[in-house]
Amino acid sequence: MATDALKKLQVLLKELFQIEDAAELDFGIYRIMGERREEIEKYVNSRLPEVVEAALGSGAAARNAGAGGAAARNAGAVEERRKVSERVRKSFGEAAFSPSGELADTFHDTPLGKEYLALPPESASEEPDALRASIFNHLYSFFSRYYDNGDFISRRRYSKRERYAIPYNGEEVHLHWANADQYYVKSGNFFLDYSFESGGVKVRFEVVSANTEHDNVKEDDSLFIPLAEAASYDAASKTLTVPFEWRPPTAKEKEEFGGKKQDAASARAERDILSKFEGEMEVRKALSDPRPKKNGSPDSKGKPVSVLSHHLGRYAKKNSSDFFVHKDLGGFLSRELDFYIKNEVLDVDDLLSKDGSDSLIARMEAVRAMRGIAHSIIAFLAQIEDFQKRLFEKKKFVVSSHYCLTLDRIPKEFHAEITESDAQYEEWEDLFATSEAENTLENSFDPRSVEWLEANPHLVLDTKHFESDFEDRLLSEIEDLDDVTDGLLINSDNFQALNLIGDRYREQVKCIYIDPPYNTDASEILYKNGYKNSTWLSLIEYRIRLANPIMSADGIISVTIDDFEFHRLYGLLLRTFGSENILGTAVIRSNPSGRSTVKGFSIAHEYGIFASKSGQASIGRLARSEKQIARYKERDDFGLFEWVNFRKHGGADASRAARPRMYYPILASAEGHIRNSLSASFHVISGRIILEEPELNEDVVFPVNAKNEDGGF
Repeated sequence: MATDALKKLQVLLKELFQIEDAAELDFGIYRIMGERREEIEKYVNSRLPEVVEAALGSGAAARNAGAGGAAARNAGAVEERRKVSERVRKSFGEAAFSPSGELADTFHDTPLGKEYLALPPESASEEPDALRASIFNHLYSFFSRYYDNGDFISRRRYSKRERYAIPYNGEEVHLHWANADQYYVKSGNFFLDYSFESGGVKVRFEVVSANTEHDNVKEDDSLFIPLAEAASYDAASKTLTVPFEWRPPTAKEKEEFGGKKQDAASARAERDILSKFEGEMEVRKALSDPRPKKNGSPDSKGKPVSVLSHHLGRYAKKNSSDFFVHKDLGGFLSRELDFYIKNEVLDVDDLLSKDGSDSLIARMEAVRAMRGIAHSIIAFLAQIEDFQKRLFEKKKFVVSSHYCLTLDRIPKEFHAEITESDAQYEEWEDLFATSEAENTLENSFDPRSVEWLEANPHLVLDTKHFESDFEDRLLSEIEDLDDVTDGLLINSDNFQALNLIGDRYREQVKCIYIDPPYNTDASEILYKNGYKNSTWLSLIEYRIRLANPIMSADGIISVTIDDFEFHRLYGLLLRTFGSENILGTAVIRSNPSGRSTVKGFSIAHEYGIFASKSGQASIGRLARSEKQIARYKERDDFGLFEWVNFRKHGGADASRAARPRMYYPILASAEGHIRNSLSASFHVISGRIILEEPELNEDVVFPVNAKNEDGGF
């Protein structure tokens, strides 16, 4: 029983530690894992059972495995049997014992064999065996609960009631989501080459073209299509290269592939590749040898899976499945382990139902052993995840950088080289129709002349159209490049771009506008694990968190969203910037005719949520239109103004009853000075507000309407 439970746990740990992947793959994190594979395998296969035996054999669990007085009577026998067994093994090796653990017949007559057989029956041995099985089963239950296809997901739930619990620190309102402590990584950003070795042949999968997503929305029709006809084999290096395209299938392919499109595309490629290299026996054998899937299981029809089929499926999954990177896996699993032990291993109801202190002590020793083993496993897992976290957070290299400069900022000695660039002139033609722009460009000169460039100083030159030597020489001639270039355009994932510029532009950005994917059914990202809203929040949260440090004290951020995620986004902005820095929400009419829904109102709007970094920011007023400005006929030292009657415009609305709070006195002097009396001391007599002490030259004036009745200002 304990042996089966241990094997079950070992299989799970090999999956958690990616031992199988690391053994056959030689790129990325798999290469790093491959370096530690022997160490990890040794831990899982050998060290783990030893840790358990040490924890149980020397602890009180072994001495108190039985119930009541039986535990005390059998504890010495169990310990003595263990010591004699060790002596037998040292003298004769494992051959002295049968697979079932009994002493082999050939050793019965030896002195050590007689000593071993003379020991009291191991009547209590069933309890330690059950205890071991319990520990292994709990370890399996704990790690499998939180592990899901390469990720660790928060699934803290109470036993029996099966309700989930969330971390909570006593806030009045707390926003929590399942992936709150994880980075969400979209696989659409990664089209990685993939390689493996089989039968002495190295196989490389390479993406040669990709129809990438737009606006953070994945092309859910796109597949990894292996180009079998373009596959090539280099006999000298024994390397097979298979190119891939990432694109939607054609109409013919959709009909051919049916429901499981990616599997069907890979199966077709397998047939075509094996057919193409039918004469290359070395290649064919390396690719077609049976290769059971993970944990040795065959395919759905019970047949072994070939090496090529296995890796085609793995490659497509790796590049099309999103994944999470935990920000603190060690801390997360340690906290969850404590919760698991308290709630399910040492459940209060179970403890109260046990009779006898011996059983309770044994359970406590088992918990101590389980906790120690679990922490050693967690330490291994945390090292792997922390490495992935560092890779994700590491500032990425800039693939290329170029500058756009107007011609008037470029020294004249470069003009002759500029006239020789076909690519630059083609871009000017595309952007400005230079051959036809007679009213905007000076065309009296030959466009391929220095004179033409000098006559059109505001054309923008892009250094990407020139050799790196030209760009280096040009930039070296420009002083204060930062002052000359007043804009920065980055083509990158938002997280990586913000991470890169965080230090350079810290507290300098005055306005940030974000238009994230709205997460509707029409534009949703193909999220993993079904956590649609939770994953979306993780995607947005750490980008907004990175945007915060680069905002100036009076900076403002605006995020647009629709009804599907508005309330979650609003809560996230509250959590990030604080309620005192939420400046307001603007409703944006995006579709006057309305977008119909399955039920409910048609959607004609979306929202813009505005927030600031501090109290120094404020929303400015829009500039007045020409029609509004035309109202103001008078001008003084402060600008345009108009005279407006104090009397409220309108009919019934001008009455005091309609606007009681706008009925108050003002003080008017003979010299034409007017001041509001609201700040002065006054009281009401017979329903009228009377000032206590007006100035000698001031009259008290109350608002009246056109009917000479009490009105309002």
